[in-house]
Amino acid sequence: MTSTLTDTLWYTRCPVPTASGIAHARGWLADAAVDAGLSLKVLQDSAPDVAARHFDHDLPGLIREGGNVPALAARAAGSPTRLLGLTWIDEAQAIVVRPDSAVADAADLRGARLALPTWAADRARSFPRAMALHGFRNALRLAGLDLSDARLVEVPAQDDPRVVGAARVTTWGVDRLLAGDVDAVYVKGARARDVAREHGLRTVVDLDATADRAARVNNGTPRPITVHQALLDERPDLVTEFLVRSLRAADWATEHPGEARSVLQRETGSAAEGAAAAYPDHVIAGLHPSLAEDRIELLARQQQFLLAHGFLDADFDLDSWVAAEPLTRAQQIVAQRAEVAR
Repeated sequence: MTSTLTDTLWYTRCPVPTASGIAHARGWLADAAVDAGLSLKVLQDSAPDVAARHFDHDLPGLIREGGNVPALAARAAGSPTRLLGLTWIDEAQAIVVRPDSAVADAADLRGARLALPTWAADRARSFPRAMALHGFRNALRLAGLDLSDARLVEVPAQDDPRVVGAARVTTWGVDRLLAGDVDAVYVKGARARDVAREHGLRTVVDLDATADRAARVNNGTPRPITVHQALLDERPDLVTEFLVRSLRAADWATEHPGEARSVLQRETGSAAEGAAAAYPDHVIAGLHPSLAEDRIELLARQQQFLLAHGFLDADFDLDSWVAAEPLTRAQQIVAQRAEVAR
């Protein structure tokens, strides 16, 4: 078989809590690449045409951990990827309103004007729209309502949203909310909570507080780790070691939540207060990837929501997307190394 890989392991992640992000920050991913005779390159540090592969995953040698909207959209469009694992990190999903708003709870969203980001350049980059739409749907359902019971008002969003950097936006519609053009905005993550606090916005639905995890399914819940098929075919050892380093990072984060939170603060570009509120110790303890049946089922719910609302080119078989062997092997290696360390 002719190799399609270069001498580079490519890595990309969203600015969200991830075990691989912690592993990268601690230098463990670079070490894994060097041990395998490769160098590690991060898409976010690359030229724009290469960085764009974060969304379409069309780069041999790439491993990605991030939102499920781009990952599912890329796979639905034919990108040759496989699903390696899923994490579940509750990270401050909420519906917020102005401080003087009469909206007090989910029931009061009936007839309200809800901020819906415009479509981006393609389906994968339209994750802000997908996030808001699903967040509002989940909130409305808590009161026995649906999207048809509210008014969706399109608000500007970036055509080509950035993953990191000065141009990155984490809230969409807050300016329109403050101007009185909409009544409620969906927010998620530490930086979004920072913005809400800075403007005195009031939370009327805390989606993280709902007991049913299905009511919290969205772009980051569950969050996938995906790999280009070429890398999995040609260097399964490296893919497994990537997961070993991520599992090791998740263990470290659970044991050192304060230090891990500082890493997540840098990863998300948030203030210390926002990171503390969005990522308490029990959230940090959820960084371990898994392919448990319940997580696959929750991802299937997200897949069908995205398909129904036009965010996927086509349906595809979710079970056949899963590549379980690397994570199983990585878990075995971690357990064996822990036993030797004793």
